[in-house]
Order: sequence, then C-alpha cells, then structure tokens
Amino acid sequence: MVRQMTEMLKGVLEGIVLAIIAARPAYGYEITAALRERGFADIAEGTVYALLVRIEQRGYVDVEKVPSEKGPPRKVFALNASGRARLDEFWETWGFLAERLEHLREEEE
Repeated sequence: MVRQMTEMLKGVLEGIVLAIIAARPAYGYEITAALRERGFADIAEGTVYALLVRIEQRGYVDVEKVPSEKGPPRKVFALNASGRARLDEFWETWGFLAERLEHLREEEE
C-alpha cells in the first residue's frame, strides 16, 4: 500500500502544496511541516524543495527572500494569479476524478 500511496501522491502533490501556499505564504520548511501536520509524513523534504523549484519556474508563485535568524535568507512562496488558476484547475480535476471514483466504488458494492 505504501508504494501505491507514493505513486498516487506524485500526481497530486503539486496541488496540495499550492493549496497550502494559498492559505498563507510560507517557506520550504513550513510547507513540509504543514504537509506532515496533515498526515503526509512520508514525503521527503527533498521532494518538497524540488517541487517548489518547479512551481517557481512555472510562474505559479512569487518569491520573496526574507532574512533568517539562522543562516541565509529564506525564500517565502506566495501564490500569484497564475498559481491561483492552476490550483482552481487542480480542484476542478480532483472533483471530477473523486466523483467518478466514488461512482465506480458504489457500482462494485
């Protein structure tokens, strides 16, 4: 089951991270902590950071460097209009898939 969960998460992790950032701007560690608080404990920090690089490159977030008390400045990610559109598309797709899967499960019972 763990392998199947990992494979499924790969397909939706971008939307999950965008949803977290939509709630409030955050830096990488905060996003990872928010994922863990929501039960996604097995997602590696490296996976989250690689995803943040991709969503920044795709123009879904605005990034601000904020001074840190410990070490270099932190990159704080804030959802922009393009990211909001992408997140809206994610939720629409998620709703479509969830509805179809629920019908399929009901047919099986």
